Amino acid sequence: MTSSTTLLATAAQAAPTSKYKHAIGYLRAFIVALVVAHHAVLAYHPFAPPPPASLVAQPRWWEAFPVVDAHRWSGFSLFTGFNDIFFMSLMFFLSGLFVWHGLQTKGSVKFLRGRLLRLGLPFIVAAFVLAPLAYYPAYLQMAHPNGSAGFWQQWLSLGQWPAGPAWFVWVLLAFDCIAALLFLMTHTWGNTLGRLMSDKPARFFVSLIAISAVAYIPMALIFNSLNWSSFGPFTFQTSRIFHYLAYFLIGVGVGATGVDQGLLAAGGKLARRWPLWVIAAPVLFGVASVVFIVAVTSHAKSEGWAFAKHGGFVLSCAASCFAFLAVFIRFARLKSRLFDSLAENSYAIYLVHYALVSWLQYALLPAALPAVVKGATVFAGALGLSWGFAAAIRRIPAVARVV
Repeated sequence: MTSSTTLLATAAQAAPTSKYKHAIGYLRAFIVALVVAHHAVLAYHPFAPPPPASLVAQPRWWEAFPVVDAHRWSGFSLFTGFNDIFFMSLMFFLSGLFVWHGLQTKGSVKFLRGRLLRLGLPFIVAAFVLAPLAYYPAYLQMAHPNGSAGFWQQWLSLGQWPAGPAWFVWVLLAFDCIAALLFLMTHTWGNTLGRLMSDKPARFFVSLIAISAVAYIPMALIFNSLNWSSFGPFTFQTSRIFHYLAYFLIGVGVGATGVDQGLLAAGGKLARRWPLWVIAAPVLFGVASVVFIVAVTSHAKSEGWAFAKHGGFVLSCAASCFAFLAVFIRFARLKSRLFDSLAENSYAIYLVHYALVSWLQYALLPAALPAVVKGATVFAGALGLSWGFAAAIRRIPAVARVV
């Protein structure tokens, strides 16, 4: 599988036909590595909750923080806060880029058959095998764990089946189903959407903000940003689901016009003006952070500040996505064997890394090391081990066809 077709198997239907497309594959691989880093440092987050008294007790913060270490570093709150604003949105956007080509070349039925194999089967494995393995350390941190039997007793009493980061996989499959259904209704919707999105970065940026604001702000005003909806192993962040769908569909539209032209052209305005977006991203993140802090203080709780807080999220998300797109389009022009390998294995890395992160964090609990050292160690260990494991299992032909 090529570097442009690996992350979460969204582009398995097409091999790169231009010298430039591998930049998208490299960006996907980088975002997966960022996901690993994000999860690696959560145990050392300054606001991480204490270990659970029981997996069944509410609130179930252990689903986001399987392992909690006594060593903390305030800088990790800035790192994870920045990631949380944009990286899942960018993943959905990138996942949409090659969908249109798949629909046109395969048709809706064959396209979905492929998606079910490449997304549905890995989701089942990740949710029902890897997720319990990843969350077992959370149970071991309880005051009086009672072995695997006690873990399964509590796990089966949850009323749901936490799937961990695999939630992205099933949501992406659901979005693929929506795209295929739209294709059944009209074979031109992707091209039409692509034409509506300007290839001029400034206009595209404004359009993206407007669309995502409509999709996100009303939901955020209704649902708390910490709220997740769950049914069985299927979970999603309630307030962001339409926001993610908007980024995915916009990605489909951009892909319909061609990933090597228009907005994402290697010599286009977005790539040439990368310094502007690299500056805009941290500036707007800073503004969004300040507004968020003010909005959550007791003396500023009002609908106006709530609207501004959610608007800051929309602006910061779009700016950060543009910054990373611009940098990779501009600089990821030469092929790298290291990034090729990372890109080829990134889907499998995403699926297996969470269990490795949890167990490495648990193993380091007794170590008298600074939080920064622990976080870096867990990141390097989890990325290296999951990378090696992914490369090994992909030597099996049946596995390689899926991931």
